[in-house]
Amino acid sequence: MLRRRLFLQGKLSLPFFAGWFGQGRAATKPRRDFFQELKVRPFINAAEPFTALSGSLIPAEVIEAWQYAAGRSVRLDEVHDAVGERIASLIGCEAAMVTAGAASGLTLGTAACLTGLDRDKVHRLPDTTGMKTEVIIQKSHRYGYDHAVRNCGIRYVEVESTEELEHAIGPKTAMLHFFNTNEPVGRIKLPEFARLGKRHGIPVLNDIAADVPPLANFSRSLQLGCDLVTVSGGKGLRGLQSCGLLYGKADLVKAARLNGPPNSDAIGRGQKVNKEEMLAMMVTLELYFRRDHDADWREWERRVNVVRKAVSTVSGVSSEMFVPEIHYRCPHVRVRWDEGKLGLTVAGVIQKLREGDPSIEMRPNKEDGLEIGVWMLETGEVDIVARRVTEVLRKG
Repeated sequence: MLRRRLFLQGKLSLPFFAGWFGQGRAATKPRRDFFQELKVRPFINAAEPFTALSGSLIPAEVIEAWQYAAGRSVRLDEVHDAVGERIASLIGCEAAMVTAGAASGLTLGTAACLTGLDRDKVHRLPDTTGMKTEVIIQKSHRYGYDHAVRNCGIRYVEVESTEELEHAIGPKTAMLHFFNTNEPVGRIKLPEFARLGKRHGIPVLNDIAADVPPLANFSRSLQLGCDLVTVSGGKGLRGLQSCGLLYGKADLVKAARLNGPPNSDAIGRGQKVNKEEMLAMMVTLELYFRRDHDADWREWERRVNVVRKAVSTVSGVSSEMFVPEIHYRCPHVRVRWDEGKLGLTVAGVIQKLREGDPSIEMRPNKEDGLEIGVWMLETGEVDIVARRVTEVLRKG
């Protein structure tokens, strides 16, 4: 009982609480090693902040905000309003809201375009009787998360060209959906896609879930004319993996709020976001907008060079720095070798690193070499990764 009171009063130390969330975040050793108790094995993330890998590690300031809110009762809508206003001021948009991840932003954003502020329609989704029911998307932009849009009862209309998009627009068109990562493979680029939506008075939603950094991506979509944008909170932003943001036009964000918690009888009721998450996401944005992003880039390049220098000592191994065009856009390492000569496949190296001590996760198997993400590494981990990769390649 005493520990509970101390927690609710905010008197348990931050280092104790932060110790649950990763290296470099706790000055004191946690009282319990929960993962050891549960026989869950932590790892060094040299891959990406994938959801399956539990996202990114969380800064102490974000944990502190979560802890602060955990010990206080407040009215949820008031927190929603205040936090949304603060986040919108940082991004420079009309309105914003914290969602239960970027996929939640897709659902709530779509629902907003279908129902507007009509509460009767809100209560009826996914029954779309009497509503606009079509969402236009480029065929090359269909992806594993569009189920979050289809949950609302819509029908996708696929197009490939500007002419097809113009022809597809009709009285049933509720929204245009763009997947930012696939912009290079689609024939209609974002500026034109957004222009067409604006021309026909149809809202455009852009999914930039994993496309921050760079910082400029926050405002790019809005500047080009998109009406709604959704982004993940637990990837490049380094906030809570259970959160995301939906932001853009005030009337649509307001409609999205009606379709989500704490409102009952709404399609997004199960996508709860609590007061702790809202405050944590606000602090996440504050931290991100005041970071020295140039310094981050220089540090990532330094880490790349550490890995490249280490693997260069193995005969027959080459490496290069590469930067993904959009998704996870920051310096990475690609390592190549003759699999026949070394007796090692890329998949085999990934497996050895995963099973080794410490366990290390790499980017998924690629045909053109081993890809190493350095941006999620904690202080000192790049040296461990460089050493272990070199050892595995040398032993064959």
